[in-house]
Amino acid sequence: MLRIEPVTLSTDRLILRPLSLDDVPALGEAASDGTLWEKKTTTVPRPEGFAEYVRMALEHQAAGLALPFATMVRDGDRLVGSTRYMNIDAANHRVEIGTTWIAKSWQRTFVNTHAKFLMLRHAFEVLGCNAVEIRTHSRNDQSRAAIERLGAKLDGILRRHMIMPDGHIRDTAVYSIIAEEWPAAKAGLERRLAG
Repeated sequence: MLRIEPVTLSTDRLILRPLSLDDVPALGEAASDGTLWEKKTTTVPRPEGFAEYVRMALEHQAAGLALPFATMVRDGDRLVGSTRYMNIDAANHRVEIGTTWIAKSWQRTFVNTHAKFLMLRHAFEVLGCNAVEIRTHSRNDQSRAAIERLGAKLDGILRRHMIMPDGHIRDTAVYSIIAEEWPAAKAGLERRLAG
């Protein structure tokens, strides 16, 4: 049975550490960099909504359904976003990496590559996952391209999957990496980390 415990993961440039209520002000500040709550393809709360966001994340963690992280760059230990393991399927050794968002100034930098590398490596090499899933809005071309660069394969589209905060209905693109694909994906990520 898959057992996921709070853990800190790090590279020389990035730290993923367990999310806490102390992070609420910094999360609001990071989300304000780019007014991320206005994006139609993500569900990032407004700054005043982060106390509830973190409380819910910690409730899901206590129930064994998620493990949320604060995404920190080592440059001044600045919080620049959040991500989590979610939809944990312990019996089948599967997790999803999701609810990922990064402050606009840190998008298209090393942050996402380092975070995904850390989470994928931990999932496959420590937790022993059979598969790791990553989902995104089918219209989020930036996110889809980033997921594909990881080496993930498109499993399919969940049509009319979610009602978004603005009321539109999202189709969700579902990707995954399976254990047998991890060595090649890892090699690709390590080349990008070294570049």
